[in-house]
Amino acid sequence: MFEYQYPDASGHFGRFGGSFASETLTHALTELRDAYAKYQNDPEFVAEFQSELAHFVGRPSPVYHAARMSREMGGAQIYLKREDLNHTGAHKINNVIGQAMLARRMGKPRIIAETGAGQHGVATATICARYGLECIVYMGAEDVKRQSPNVYRMRLLGATVVPVESGSRTLKDALNEAMRDWVANVDNTFYIIGTVAGPHPYPAMVRDFQKVIGEECLTQMPEFLGADRQPDAVVACVGGGSNAMGIFHPYIPFENTRLIGVEAAGEGLDSGKHSASLQRGSSGVLHGNRTFILQNENGQITETHSISAGLDYPGVGPEHAWLQELGRAQYVGITDQEALDAFHYLCRTEGIIPALESSHAVAYAMQLAKTMRADQSILVNLSGRGDKDIGTVADLSGADYYDRPSMRGLTVKGGAAQ
Repeated sequence: MFEYQYPDASGHFGRFGGSFASETLTHALTELRDAYAKYQNDPEFVAEFQSELAHFVGRPSPVYHAARMSREMGGAQIYLKREDLNHTGAHKINNVIGQAMLARRMGKPRIIAETGAGQHGVATATICARYGLECIVYMGAEDVKRQSPNVYRMRLLGATVVPVESGSRTLKDALNEAMRDWVANVDNTFYIIGTVAGPHPYPAMVRDFQKVIGEECLTQMPEFLGADRQPDAVVACVGGGSNAMGIFHPYIPFENTRLIGVEAAGEGLDSGKHSASLQRGSSGVLHGNRTFILQNENGQITETHSISAGLDYPGVGPEHAWLQELGRAQYVGITDQEALDAFHYLCRTEGIIPALESSHAVAYAMQLAKTMRADQSILVNLSGRGDKDIGTVADLSGADYYDRPSMRGLTVKGGAAQ
């Protein structure tokens, strides 16, 4: 078994992680670390968290054998962890409940959050409505446009959505504005970060609230594969990396299970228009932690690109950077077009509309399956549903989409793949 105990007491995953924050936030972060240390193993807190996951979120989410897709790929069996079936439509709600429970115990009535694809914002607005907390969500103005259904959902739930016009007007800029808000309102405000990034204790805390995903899979997969068997590969998309870390972490000790994170290659890894921090980035400090980031020779953050708003971020959680350095996980890229093809393919073959973020993982699993045997298996974290992406997909696809050469082998006519 692979031995793994991270982070250390200062929040470091090897040389990554830590806490690089302004003096104004030092007290707030210390207060948060102390509260999390107090409650993370508290029986009453744990029982409430598990109850909320069961009765409000609808956990455990099922694992689904994508039999038709597996058959048509002609290789490994593909299984989907259906986080898209959670209340609010993604994995984000798992972590948000845990942090909101901490906020209540810490006496913080005002919640702020940042969001890219909008799913974290929707989850935060949802739990704030449930707990009677004030909710302010920062969102890049570009993402407000391409994720308008989620913006309306947040407002329906009582949240104030603040469009951010600075920088590239995407997730990075929304996070910057949320940090500024927190500095100005530390006494009454709790900042719910949605990914495994940020200053210590956020990367480990978010991971711990999300690892329920992988823990469920450890029980569920032997029901499909046979006693004591686990998948040969676990695949998940990686932006900041919370859904991936949620399914990866319980599998880290299982050395025979490959862990594969799929970054947004955008228009190509060598195009300059991507969000592949681990494959094309370098070590640096961003948003309070040391990790791999996309930066120029002067250390300035470079602009990112992805078809999916949730992957459009110039950094990654520090634990992912450490897992790559250890060689325990590998990280690959999927382009916008490949993700779009996988989106349509899953719709047509399994009747499931995936989020564009999750479509990156599905696309790589389709490629990987063809290189494996039929008695091997791949587990994909289907981290969210694609209702929010319908407008983007419609704009990008067009009426002639299925006539394109790249899709001719994926269309289905007369009940069989052509």
